[in-house]
Amino acid sequence: MKVTAGITAVNGYLPEYRLTNQVLETMVDTNDAWITERTGIKERRILTGKDQGLSVMAIEAVKGLLKKRGIGPEEIDLMIVASVTPDRVFPATANIVCDAIGAKNAWGFDLGAACSGFLFALTTGAQFIESGKHRKVVVVGGDKMSSIVDYEDRATCIIFGDGCGAVLLEPNEEGLGIRDSILRSDGSGCQFLHQKAGGSWHQTSERTVESKEHYIYQEGKAVFKFAVTNMADVSAEIMEKNGLTADDVAWLVPHQANKRIIDATANRMGLDAGKVMVNIEKYGNTTSGTLPLCLWEWEPRLKKGDNIILSAFGGGFTWGAVWLKWAYDGTHAG
Repeated sequence: MKVTAGITAVNGYLPEYRLTNQVLETMVDTNDAWITERTGIKERRILTGKDQGLSVMAIEAVKGLLKKRGIGPEEIDLMIVASVTPDRVFPATANIVCDAIGAKNAWGFDLGAACSGFLFALTTGAQFIESGKHRKVVVVGGDKMSSIVDYEDRATCIIFGDGCGAVLLEPNEEGLGIRDSILRSDGSGCQFLHQKAGGSWHQTSERTVESKEHYIYQEGKAVFKFAVTNMADVSAEIMEKNGLTADDVAWLVPHQANKRIIDATANRMGLDAGKVMVNIEKYGNTTSGTLPLCLWEWEPRLKKGDNIILSAFGGGFTWGAVWLKWAYDGTHAG
């Protein structure tokens, strides 16, 4: 049978500090009812303290991942970190994580696709397993969104939080693991959701800092319109392409950007709420971290052979869906 890439372990890391809607009410012109109605978010985690970057969360997530699987860091072949908030422009956060945990035989790189980053990294990592090139690939999805959020902008500061998750991919010959994916991007969406300054096109200067051009810029209505259509459509498309019905799907793992977008995606797929992973009320939108954090939280309920659809939509625009068959009984993990 064809070798596929199965997820054999999942782990996550969340900062301790909880930024609640009530606290945000003291920082910006907003209120709990307004935030909850429009997004479904009640609180989000924030990584606090000096010199605390994405790698702090990623290192802990990966350490726990290896412990759960019972393997050493030297066994890792490849590390992919999906994020738009890396520690530095270079070197890659993946390299920093490998050094910190002792993954001396691995190579790695960062992948930036906004909220679709984990999906893109997962399918990329799977190629190395399917080709036979590697046997153990770690895929990390995480962001320290608080580092690029303007807490005087009520349109964006209510949405985002910090968090990180990681999965281990290994070869599978039982027909489990990643079975199919549909990935898309449309650069014309850049104007609606972006970080203006800090890259080679618009370099950092005193003016860009004073003008707050290093924070997230989002036109909410335009992004919502694109997201609610494309995320729902691609999720339904991957089901139709593979002959899956709502009864066949055990779980939808949707990107946690907005409760209304999640509900629209589930409805388009014909799924009831009991099959949809939703934790946005606790963590907000952790961008590349939402999907692996959902898998981590729901792991004890996942059964070997479960059909799972992962779906996301991100800035730029990027979007996609992945169909996988869960490779182990989550009740026996850890």
